[in-house]
Amino acid sequence: MPDSGRFIEELKKAWRDEKSSALTYAAAADRESDARRRDIFQRMAAEEEKHAARWEKRLRELGSDPGVYAETRAETARRKALVEKGAEAVVKVMEAAEDNANGGYETLAALSPSEEDRIAFEETGLTERSHDVALREMFPDRVSPLRALEGILGKERHVRGGGWIGQAIYGINDGLGAAFGVVSGVAGATHVNSSFVLLSGFASMVASALSMGSGAYLADKSQKEVYEAEMAKERAEIEEHPEEEQQELSLFYQLKGFTAQEADAMAARMAQNPEEMLKTLAHEELGLSEQAFPNPWRSAASATAATALGAAVPVLPYLFSTGLPALVISFVISTLAHFAVGAAKVVVTGRTWWKSGLEMMLIGLGEAAITYGIGLLVAPMIGG
Repeated sequence: MPDSGRFIEELKKAWRDEKSSALTYAAAADRESDARRRDIFQRMAAEEEKHAARWEKRLRELGSDPGVYAETRAETARRKALVEKGAEAVVKVMEAAEDNANGGYETLAALSPSEEDRIAFEETGLTERSHDVALREMFPDRVSPLRALEGILGKERHVRGGGWIGQAIYGINDGLGAAFGVVSGVAGATHVNSSFVLLSGFASMVASALSMGSGAYLADKSQKEVYEAEMAKERAEIEEHPEEEQQELSLFYQLKGFTAQEADAMAARMAQNPEEMLKTLAHEELGLSEQAFPNPWRSAASATAATALGAAVPVLPYLFSTGLPALVISFVISTLAHFAVGAAKVVVTGRTWWKSGLEMMLIGLGEAAITYGIGLLVAPMIGG
């Protein structure tokens, strides 16, 4: 059986919304100098009043007289301020209001206690959609909110740290730093014994690559599993307690500054699309955002290869040279590699490339100096 209590509450909400819209359209018509737009506003005000009268009559039939429509001073002041901004501002706000109203009538149609009511709400929903079209045609050259947002975002330069590019850069950085430190330390401890340096360098390369690869795999896999588990719990709550979750969403909107009436309308509209409601609640309640999670195996492969590549840089000179010359070459190319990696990090950090490169180079030099010094201190202990 339909929920009669909720049906009456939704019908009262629709009555209030229609009365409010009628007042807004009427006020806009009074200030409009363009005859065509004034006529459209007047027709819409009359239709909204007609809808309101119809719902008022139905409420009385159900034994729930809505009484006299009244607004708070704040609501009246908001309407006045909106109308004073001009017709285009009114159109923008009322487009959203008509869209919310259409969603409200879909809810009422689903809750209708009779076939006659259901047909009435479906017909009114069609009227609200026609209002939306008429509003858009009043300013055909006006950029839609979605287009406007896309235009703004297109001009902004945002960088993202996720994905294989970020993992590759940080993998190279970790491999290079770890191997450079090991090579410098062993060189200091063994007085540049090329065999020991080469062995320790390659061991460091393999260990770092495997460690980074497995870490990337487990991190991405765990992140996805946690997200999916929390989303499953939230989905179950929506299915088992839809009204409670809708009320919860309304409260979140009220905390953002919307009035209770506005928040209820937005939550009711969102409830028509359970998946969107799920994503919104997950974000508001749990701080989770929908995202495209990378393939854990691809992340592992990217991190492993990148770390091995970075770790190979300090070791390669010892394949073709020995002693002090190999150490000097390793020092020079590793220093340059640190600068290059630091400069490349602007892809994910958005910083100035030369500042980032210089910072990384200085860190690499400091790391090499410390590990080389430790190697010199350890040398007497191992008979170096």
